[in-house]
Amino acid sequence: MNIPATDLMTALRSGHSTSPRLTWYGPDGERVELSGRVLDNWVAKTSNLLQDELDAAPGMRLRLDLPAHWKSIIWALAGWQLGMEVVLDSNDADLLATAAPAEAEGDFDAVVAVPLPALAMKWPGDLPAGVIDYAAEVRSHGDVFMAHSDPDPQQPALRSSSGAAVRHADLLESFAASHGTGARLLVRADDGLEAALANALGVWNNDGSVILVHGDVELTDKLLTAERVHGD
Repeated sequence: MNIPATDLMTALRSGHSTSPRLTWYGPDGERVELSGRVLDNWVAKTSNLLQDELDAAPGMRLRLDLPAHWKSIIWALAGWQLGMEVVLDSNDADLLATAAPAEAEGDFDAVVAVPLPALAMKWPGDLPAGVIDYAAEVRSHGDVFMAHSDPDPQQPALRSSSGAAVRHADLLESFAASHGTGARLLVRADDGLEAALANALGVWNNDGSVILVHGDVELTDKLLTAERVHGD
């Protein structure tokens, strides 16, 4: 049974699949551009890591201890594609993806360290015992995701900052922000991961694309013009 997140990934990898869908501007001049096809590829690999290596299944809870970042969006989409509940503000979860594994607290079935630099091939330095290195592991997983179990559209996809539970069936209606068709939207990472996810889902659901910008990056006229920012 398809859920909206699965249908969205299908749409992103078909049609104009080579068009930019997610562009990241990070510190130190970092720029990452993902087409719909490449975005889907990253999500598929991450979903396969979750399912095949961590035994993730529909209904399980995935805690994202990550800032607003292109990899955080990948993780959320991967969890939703599996039918998991993405948790943004609580340690009460089955699995944890974190950019600070040494500070992880809580009782998780597995902890995954997510290095944020785009070109990181492994975690920089030593990891606590048992922690999985996302950068080192994800590339070995398949480019196509096939779920072992059908997700339940009535199960929660996430709990918003207001405390409201959003079902998978309602993710693109109740959680996604409203945006016009074909918008190329600037999203500030300083607004937080929940805002980045809501905006990305709303833009993609209307055939647009997102430029996600780290707080240390200056929003110059040159950048805005080069990225053809438009729409709302």
